[in-house]
Amino acid sequence: MSERYEVLFPGGKRIDVRIGDFVIPTDQSVKRGGEASAPEPFDLFLSSMAACAGIFALNFCTSRDLPTAGLGLSMDWAVDPTNPAIASVRYLLRLPEGFPDKYRSSIIKAIDLCAVKKYVQNAPSFQIDIVE
Repeated sequence: MSERYEVLFPGGKRIDVRIGDFVIPTDQSVKRGGEASAPEPFDLFLSSMAACAGIFALNFCTSRDLPTAGLGLSMDWAVDPTNPAIASVRYLLRLPEGFPDKYRSSIIKAIDLCAVKKYVQNAPSFQIDIVE
């Protein structure tokens, strides 16, 4: 199975990506020559990890009829200042009031199943071809 992501160049430093019926806009910061009209591509990459963890947390709760009001998740991204290629991710999970203690470790295991994280841990192969 493969999917095509079509890259569009609408002007300036903007790069948009079409996937199916959706167009995802990106831009560069003003500091990088853009207009900061949309998130930078790397921000979208990091956001996809946070969103993936979030959907796993939400699905865990909804599949067990557990409360989701008050459910919260944030993600900290830290880069080693001496080597920017080394980074760490930390998820901070806020459980709803009254969340059953027996599910605390299980929801963490569910979040750990995030598909985006798994692809980061087992990187895909990359190939660049020129098409005529």
